[in-house]
Amino acid sequence: MRGIVRTVPTFSRILFAADFSEDSEYALGYAQEIATRFSCEIVVLHVAQPLPPLILGEPETALDAGTINQIVEEQRLLAVRELDKRVERLRQAGLRARSIVRIGAPFLEIAGAAKTEKADLIVLATHGRGGLAHVLLGSVAERVVRKAPCPVLTVRHPDRNTKHSS
Repeated sequence: MRGIVRTVPTFSRILFAADFSEDSEYALGYAQEIATRFSCEIVVLHVAQPLPPLILGEPETALDAGTINQIVEEQRLLAVRELDKRVERLRQAGLRARSIVRIGAPFLEIAGAAKTEKADLIVLATHGRGGLAHVLLGSVAERVVRKAPCPVLTVRHPDRNTKHSS
């Protein structure tokens, strides 16, 4: 143990990744508690995934660019409203909070936002998918941990099944 310097972590900015799920709401409680204890700011981030190219049937029935842009804008506005609710709750609790929306691959955008926002900690929910869902969807939380420029706290909702194969 000689030569190991132990430092107590301090946080001035937490990046909280919100996907508006019940699991995410549970994880927000952790971010709020840490922010309260360290008197730090919370940046609430939502990452909207871009719509894949949509071609439905013949070219005359495909969605046009204007319709796709309208759908994307509606998704963005919904996300902003949901983020505003969370930020307002945090502010009512006496915390400094603000929100941002990014579009892209969630794990890349979360890690990128942590860097540009100079976050000291990322807090996000882990949905605990296993089996085929994990193989097909991967784990955003796992990928964030690998890419993040700072520590990451992943929070699992206590009601989620934690079965793992040996």
